[in-house]
Amino acid sequence: MPFLVFSCSLNPKSRSRVLAHGAVTRLEAHGADAEFIDLQELPLPLCDGATSQRHPHVIELRRRIVECEGALIAVPVYNFDVNAAAKNLVELTGDAWRDKVVGFLCAAGGQTSFMAVMGLANSMMLDFRSIIVPRFVYATEADVVGEQIADARTLERLDEVVSTLVRLARAINPVPQGS
Repeated sequence: MPFLVFSCSLNPKSRSRVLAHGAVTRLEAHGADAEFIDLQELPLPLCDGATSQRHPHVIELRRRIVECEGALIAVPVYNFDVNAAAKNLVELTGDAWRDKVVGFLCAAGGQTSFMAVMGLANSMMLDFRSIIVPRFVYATEADVVGEQIADARTLERLDEVVSTLVRLARAINPVPQGS
């Protein structure tokens, strides 16, 4: 079963996408199968609570989430909250997140929005019983420069989040011997 890494930014110069790529590299270093899913390249309908869940991309994402070992959601923070595309992803795929181990990678303009991910994390815990990795990455403009993670502490935090995600997911859903 793969680990999924969602890049939820729709900005072509996204810093959260850089974090997501870094996570994929680290997952692979842990011997995990990692799949990068870029919402910029996967158009999704807005959740309307009616027909949007029948969109082919939504059906495919639901299947992939159900089958994954765990997931990381890389999000930009806008107006003290995760971006609308991340929330839309969760609304569209709903209970596919049930009992999944989920971690967050956040990119923001400044230091004051560090708790922005809590609304989405709490919703996922309460609605779907997702197991949220208790650490997350919170990177500012100074921490990610161009296509590189420039801050050593951010790299350490990314390593911690990835290793905790793998450890928790495998403890909850151990891979059978010989697989």
